[in-house]
Amino acid sequence: MAWTRNIFKRAALLLSVAFLAAACSISYKFNGASIDYTKTKTIQIAQFPIRSAYVWTPMQSIFNNQLTDIYARQTKLQQVNRNGDLQLSGEIVEYSQFNKGVSADGYSSQVQLKMTVNVRFVNNANHDEDFEQKFSATTQYDSSQQLTAVQEELVTQMVEDIVDQIFNATVANW
Repeated sequence: MAWTRNIFKRAALLLSVAFLAAACSISYKFNGASIDYTKTKTIQIAQFPIRSAYVWTPMQSIFNNQLTDIYARQTKLQQVNRNGDLQLSGEIVEYSQFNKGVSADGYSSQVQLKMTVNVRFVNNANHDEDFEQKFSATTQYDSSQQLTAVQEELVTQMVEDIVDQIFNATVANW
């Protein structure tokens, strides 16, 4: 008789836990975006032209493609050409290289490549979040290599870093 009461107690406990679990729901977003889709449905991303003294032409399309791709992959925002709830515009303002390290023989051993993008962000649902800010990334390569041999890989790495920074600053709200 005592063992049947024990079984009923355990069954009642399990049922209450099941009801509590069903009643409570916790939502996690692993992409980092925290957007109120009831207020914000669209994003307008302008082309970012190159405005730096040193230019590598493919950099513009690499940057623009990765920027639009991250919002397409990690949000439910519809990309529009005009009147977006969120608006991104700006320009690539710096692309430079300089000697980072010197070897024992006095020659350059490391070269640092830097990219900076100026971004203007407008949130038409909440203008308190509007900003204009510069985002930068750097990478290094061995001076024994030609820049032309490593440029695409290095620019792609820097663009990924900058695009992540922009995404986090605009919609992640950590």
